Amino acid sequence: MEDESRTDLTELSDLQLDALKEIANIGAGNAATAFSQMLDQRIDMSVPKVDIKPLNEIPEILGGPESLVVGILVEVMGDIPGKILFALDEKSANRMTSLLLDKRLNNVDKQDEKIKKSTLKELGNILTNSYLNALSRMTNLSPLPSVPGLALDMAGAILEVAFLQVGYIGDYALVVETEFWDGEDRISGNFFFIPTPESLNKILSKLGVGQI
Repeated sequence: MEDESRTDLTELSDLQLDALKEIANIGAGNAATAFSQMLDQRIDMSVPKVDIKPLNEIPEILGGPESLVVGILVEVMGDIPGKILFALDEKSANRMTSLLLDKRLNNVDKQDEKIKKSTLKELGNILTNSYLNALSRMTNLSPLPSVPGLALDMAGAILEVAFLQVGYIGDYALVVETEFWDGEDRISGNFFFIPTPESLNKILSKLGVGQI
């Protein structure tokens, strides 16, 4: 029997998808600004690509199910429960940590895995809060993020933890693909937002674009 609580994100209208894209653009812009301030140097950002993707295609976005990726997972509570996953390949993760550690922790062993993990969690926290702050300002809703969890594993394993256990939302995810640039160096990351059906309808209603 089909679970009536499941929500099919492909039912989003173009107007609703455009409203969610606008939030993503503002949130990613805020994240680039916060990242630049942390590093005290310019960080450029590509225009985020926002799309609805089937869950079984998401591992390919990250290079295939067996690709090694870093995943930073945040539980969202408060007015709009859900999950947020920020995933990036190992090279981009190392670049991000090197940029920050070079600026802030010159006397620390940069090979220290504990320090690197803590740095990535902090970055994930900044990116997630930037997105949620944009969402909160546009909707007057109050999302409350948890302390980020971090995993270095194959893309398939991380996505299973992040998404398949939240199967009530349906078979699709809202994907925000963003690239940050430090000069010639590219740092690419994928940002996945999985609201519960009730949360998604609250957001759409507050944005004035109906519900699904």
